[in-house]
Amino acid sequence: MSGMPGAERIVQAMFGLALLTTVAGAILAVATRRIIRSVCGLALCCLGLAGLYYFLESPFLTLMEILIYIGAVCVTIVFAVMLAEPDELPPAESRRAARAWGATAAILGVLLFAGLSWLVRHHPWPSPPHRLRDGTLHDLGVALLTTYGFAFELISVVLVVAILGALLVARYGRTRP
Repeated sequence: MSGMPGAERIVQAMFGLALLTTVAGAILAVATRRIIRSVCGLALCCLGLAGLYYFLESPFLTLMEILIYIGAVCVTIVFAVMLAEPDELPPAESRRAARAWGATAAILGVLLFAGLSWLVRHHPWPSPPHRLRDGTLHDLGVALLTTYGFAFELISVVLVVAILGALLVARYGRTRP
């Protein structure tokens, strides 16, 4: 990366963003009283972990973290919560606060997208140091059954446990005090 000035700072900033996302998501997951917000914190934490896996040069675990934990586990928990009995309706003040937070999040999302788009268009990116092999079906099968076999099976067990937990919550609902 020495051929591109400022590239190290960009990489360090992206690593810091992944680290901050992981920590902020974990804090949100355990600090809030609402289960939906906790699930959003879990998803944010998993997204940050996926970024950290990417910095560890493990694209397989990065994609599995996104697909399995965010795309399956968090979505399954959200559906289980939505199928369970709802609590009382939130007061009008919290609905106004939710709209304000939603507007703030939308504005920040647009600004982040605009900033990243500008960065991608105006800065040259270094070419990869080595050429990756084309992934044939045979190569993928060999990798899943040898190199990544244990990780793949472990992720599938976590997914089954999450689905069973979501089914239990959806079937029996939440108990009221």
